[in-house]
Amino acid sequence: MTMTYQYEQSKIKFEASRKYLAQGVASSLRAAMKPVPLFVESASGSRLRDVDGNEYIDYMLGYGPLILGHSHPALVESVHEAMLKGSTYGLQHDGEITLARRLTELLPCAESVALSGSGTEAVMLALRLARAYTAKRKIVRFHGHYHGWSDTIFTSFPSSDMKPSGAQGQAQAETRPLPGTGGQSEIALSEVILLPWNDPDLLERTLRAGKDEIAVVITEPVMCNSGCILPLPGYLERMRGLTKELGIVMVMDEVITGFRIGIGGAHGHFGLMPDLVTVGKALGGGVAVSAVAGKSEIMKLLDNGAVSHLGTLNGNCIATSAALATLDVLTANGGAVYGSMNRVAGRLVQGLRDAMAKQGKKGIVNQFGPVFHMMFTAEERVDNFASFNKRDAGAYGLFAERMLEEGVLLRPNGLWYVSVVHNDEDVRQTVAAAERAMARM
Repeated sequence: MTMTYQYEQSKIKFEASRKYLAQGVASSLRAAMKPVPLFVESASGSRLRDVDGNEYIDYMLGYGPLILGHSHPALVESVHEAMLKGSTYGLQHDGEITLARRLTELLPCAESVALSGSGTEAVMLALRLARAYTAKRKIVRFHGHYHGWSDTIFTSFPSSDMKPSGAQGQAQAETRPLPGTGGQSEIALSEVILLPWNDPDLLERTLRAGKDEIAVVITEPVMCNSGCILPLPGYLERMRGLTKELGIVMVMDEVITGFRIGIGGAHGHFGLMPDLVTVGKALGGGVAVSAVAGKSEIMKLLDNGAVSHLGTLNGNCIATSAALATLDVLTANGGAVYGSMNRVAGRLVQGLRDAMAKQGKKGIVNQFGPVFHMMFTAEERVDNFASFNKRDAGAYGLFAERMLEEGVLLRPNGLWYVSVVHNDEDVRQTVAAAERAMARM
């Protein structure tokens, strides 16, 4: 039976926040939550409680980082011990060495590592390294991929909880990148070549024609933000072969997939060796930390000062202790938690598909391990960006609002995350809530 959820305290706090905090929230993504951006009292395990006393099963997971769920004891203990010794020094400490070594051991392509604070920062560094290494300037990126919000890479993005330049972000037919936000430098995007993903022949023609100018191809291994669309068989392998042949750096952006899909990331899953990889989100289990890892011959540009790497809090004690604790949990017993996460995610995905069929709702759920994208659409399958853009984003936004009233917290764009602490009872309750929510749409 549906509980009566009230949000009066969140509404009061949101109005108070808007007097002092621009837009009332600390990230533009959060402003899209309906009926109001929630204010949180506490969270533990797979559950989150707001200031009105409502409890939710959380599949937003802080927009991805909380792979261990909320307040995991191992993470809390590690961070607490680190805090007792000081949060940051502006000097070196053993945690940096230990974490960098662990990353080179776990990530197949990692010979050397640089630590940073966010996914956006990691991508910025990777692109600078690629340009310095090749002495070329242009960047190839793809429609529907997200690589952070810096001026040089952020393009119009089709997300219902972001504010794109158009109703669904930039159309796939467009090749001239459009800024993703007001105030962004259009000149900064002048060196970006925007292509449709999963078109190997167009990719090859573009790379061969521009090999003397193209420094880097940056790609997500899976289009997690845009439908959890998988690469076509052989597509990433062909990308790797072409970039290697033509002297172009291949960067795989694994800020979402790194340590979420498996301990070796998606490039380990697919058996690929990109030149550079960016990781973040799940790496810190909810504490801000990211990294660039890859070939030592590229990373040594940091050693000789050819590329500067700045950041007051890079490699701080809290970040490294959180990352090491998270990796310890994920690697225990040969990475057994991944089997559990995948099983729970699989049961949840099937339950949601069954619920849509039962309620007569046309929709698709695309899954890649413990992350999946749910959408309402008349398409028979969503396996490219054009078909993804035909989804009914408004209907899903309403579904997310109805699920909130059922005690389930979702991101309004359709992207779900499963953590190591989600269990079968969470699945049972979520599927039942989804049936009720869809019946009320």
